[in-house]
Amino acid sequence: MVKAVFFDLDDTLLWDKKSIATAFEKTCKIAEDRFGVDAKKLEKTVRKVAQELYSAYESYSFTQLIGINPFEGLWGDFNDKEEGFQKLREIVPEYRQHTWTLGLKIMGIDNEEFGCELSERFVSERKKAPFVYEDTFSVLDALKSKFRLLLLTNGSPELQKMKLSMTSELVPYFEHIVISGEYGKGKPDPGIFAYALQKMNLTNGEVIMVGDNLHTDILGANRSGIQSVWVNRHDLTAKEIKPTFEIKCLSELIEIVDTL
Repeated sequence: MVKAVFFDLDDTLLWDKKSIATAFEKTCKIAEDRFGVDAKKLEKTVRKVAQELYSAYESYSFTQLIGINPFEGLWGDFNDKEEGFQKLREIVPEYRQHTWTLGLKIMGIDNEEFGCELSERFVSERKKAPFVYEDTFSVLDALKSKFRLLLLTNGSPELQKMKLSMTSELVPYFEHIVISGEYGKGKPDPGIFAYALQKMNLTNGEVIMVGDNLHTDILGANRSGIQSVWVNRHDLTAKEIKPTFEIKCLSELIEIVDTL
C-alpha cells in the first residue's frame, strides 16, 4: 500500500527550463539592442559553449555525481559547506565569464567587458524568473491529506534552497526535503532513495516516485524497487528505461495514486 509520494523538483514541480529560457532571452536581448546580434542565435551559441566548457573542467565528474547541470553553473554560487563544492565554487566565476565572452566572440563581438556584463546579468535575470507549473499546487493540495510527501532533488543545497525560497509556498507540503549535495550522491544512485525511505521510515513498496527525468528519477526508482510515475510533458519515448506509469501533466497523477 502506497503511503507516501516522492517528488522531483526541477521540471516536475518547478518549471526550471522556462526560468533558464527566460533569463537567456532577456540577457541576449541586451546584446541584440546594443550590437545588433540576433538574440536567438546568441542564446543557441552560448548554450552550446556552456555545455562544452562545463564538461572540460575538473569539477565535471563531481557535478555529474550530484546532478548539477551547465546552466545552473551559469547562475549558482555554490557556497556549500559539503565536500566537493570548493573546486566548483572556484571555477564558476571564470566559467560564466568565458561562456558569455566566447559566445559573443563566435557571433562576431570580441568584447570581454561586455561578456562579463552579460554573465552577471544572466544571474540576476534567472533569480527574477521562478516558474511553477499551473497544476503543481492543486495536485499537492489534493495529495497532502491522503499521503505523506517528500521532495527528492538533485543539486547544490544552496541553489536548490534558493529556488525553494523563491517559491516558498512549496516548502510546507513536504515532510522532508532531500538534496543530493547534502547526501553526497544524486539520483539515480539507489543510496539516496534508501536514505529518503529511512527518513520516512517506510519500505520501497510503500512509496511512489514522481519525476520528469527517465535517467535520474525513473531509473533510480527502478533500481530501488520503487514504483514510478514519469511526467512526460514533451511526448518523448521511453526506450530502455520503463516507468510504472506515464502521464502528460501533473494533474493526471491524482487518478493514478487514487488506485494504489
